[in-house]
Amino acid sequence: MDESLAHVQKDLEQKAEENEKPKKQKFRKDKPWDTPDIDKWKTEKFTQDDNPFGLLEESSFATLFPQYREQYLKQVWPDVKAACDEHGVRAELDLVEGSMTVRTTKKTFDPFIIIKARDLIKLLARSVPFPQAVRILEDDMHCDVMKIKSYVRSKEKFVKRRQRLVGPNGSTLRALELLTQCYLLVQGQTCCIMGPSQRIKQVRKIVEDCFKNIHPVYHVKELMIKQELEKDPDLKDQDWDRFLPKFKKRNIQTKKLKKKAKKQKTLFPPEQTPRKEDLQMESGEYFLTEQQRQKKKDDEKREKQIEKTLERKRKRAAAFEPSEDHRSAKATRSKDEQGSGAGTAVSASSSRPAGVLVSSAASSSSAAAETSAGKKKMKKKQSASSTTSARTSSVTGAASSSQTSELATKLKLKSKKSKTKSSATNCLL
Repeated sequence: MDESLAHVQKDLEQKAEENEKPKKQKFRKDKPWDTPDIDKWKTEKFTQDDNPFGLLEESSFATLFPQYREQYLKQVWPDVKAACDEHGVRAELDLVEGSMTVRTTKKTFDPFIIIKARDLIKLLARSVPFPQAVRILEDDMHCDVMKIKSYVRSKEKFVKRRQRLVGPNGSTLRALELLTQCYLLVQGQTCCIMGPSQRIKQVRKIVEDCFKNIHPVYHVKELMIKQELEKDPDLKDQDWDRFLPKFKKRNIQTKKLKKKAKKQKTLFPPEQTPRKEDLQMESGEYFLTEQQRQKKKDDEKREKQIEKTLERKRKRAAAFEPSEDHRSAKATRSKDEQGSGAGTAVSASSSRPAGVLVSSAASSSSAAAETSAGKKKMKKKQSASSTTSARTSSVTGAASSSQTSELATKLKLKSKKSKTKSSATNCLL
């Protein structure tokens, strides 16, 4: 009775479990390897006991290497041969053709080791150092040699984005290596990745996105968050999208390209461009002798030199001409002086008696006449001096700086003397 009840209870439990399962997995039976303690990604080691009779056919792979790697490969090749001999693979180096070859032997027992050996010589050709490249012969190590040149057309963009992937002093590459547990090497137009198969896929996506103008820093942040979430067992079966950062793409306004005006299409072909001989015939130079042509060239050259020298002299002379501000200040000063002189004359006349006023007025008028006559003479002298200087400058060019400064000082002294004389006469009167 108890056995029958136990059997019924077991059936009920099985039905309850089947109802809980989704429709797709309704008839799915548990398998012995569906336990959480088994690592499904782990690769089983292949030993000689698994294939004691060896391989039937010989397989070989060859790859070329650049000339700058020749010296390094010469030094390292004995170690490469020793590493390949352990797995029953023969390695050959041809320095004439610049190639490396690996082939199976009768001692080879692992059928996949030839593929690993091919990857080894490929990595050595792409500047991966031997201590790192030899790790590819391990079972849990895989590699991927990406051709990154085809992602970008422009060479300038390619160089900038490749540098962005490397980072300042290789900091970005180092961060990716630590987070993904992979080895990365960017060399020329290729990127070599070494690591477990799960991680290689992640790194490949990051490299592709970098050349699609997505900065690797965003991926670095995402990987750091994922690494922290993996430590929490409660979040194992949950969606992580709410924890991951979401970066919005910014549309940067670029300058609009100017539309080029389309050329008018015509049925007739364009006119023939004139030859050098045709242009010489038009100018008449074609019919001149070699000496005449040379003379014409020399004359043109001399004319240009004369024009340049005259222009230089004009520029030098312009430095000694008074500016407009200086002229306006001088004019206002002269007006102020004239006003002050008239005021003093009026005050003197008011203080004297009536008899003397007539004589003083007459004397003041005569003094004013004398001063005006003196000013006119000074103006004439100045105009004469300016005309003479203009003539001399037109003939011989602009005067030197020392001569012009001397003339200016002399003129100032003369004007001061005339002013002092006029003021003295006013005082005496």
